[in-house]
Amino acid sequence: MDHYVVTISREFGSLGRTVAQSLSEKLGVEFWDRDIVEAAARRTGHSVSVVSDEEETAKNSFFLRKKYKMSLTTYNINDEIFEAEKNIILDAANKSSCIIVGRCSDYILRDFPNHLSVYIYAPYEERLKNCIDTLMMDEKTARRMIREVDMARTYYQRKYCPDVRSPRDCSDLMIDSSRFGVEKTAALIAQALRIMVSDYIQ
Repeated sequence: MDHYVVTISREFGSLGRTVAQSLSEKLGVEFWDRDIVEAAARRTGHSVSVVSDEEETAKNSFFLRKKYKMSLTTYNINDEIFEAEKNIILDAANKSSCIIVGRCSDYILRDFPNHLSVYIYAPYEERLKNCIDTLMMDEKTARRMIREVDMARTYYQRKYCPDVRSPRDCSDLMIDSSRFGVEKTAALIAQALRIMVSDYIQ
């Protein structure tokens, strides 16, 4: 196999998506995030907004708990979207070198050759600061989003990755982005990747 894939999971506010974008630019490979939503919308026939809303986030904690309590036991639109996104992730990984953000891609590709699985995290106060300074949220919204998105991702993982109980179960590399910043975190991942696939990446 002559290509690789990097999957990046992250805590909300750790700037994991921004790290993935920086890594994509450093390596000159495709970056998959919102493209997965758009591709899933085309495959399922749902609108982009429906796929986005039904993914892993919710607008308030009551809706979140109700939504994911149901999805743990019954087939619904979430299952349809997950299957579509899983196939998109597999297609992308089989096609060429790429970086894929979230959506259980680390678990989906756990047996994939030349796969580096990375988890980006940061202390709560640093995540809060990132939400306010970088994502331009007010403090109240930032605290709510951190709480709700973290909870949503936990339920999403519980349903679709039943063997995973903590990020350590699926991660080759775990990095505190607040220690290094976006660019150096991306550089660390790139260096780890070069070690893993040293035969063909420069």
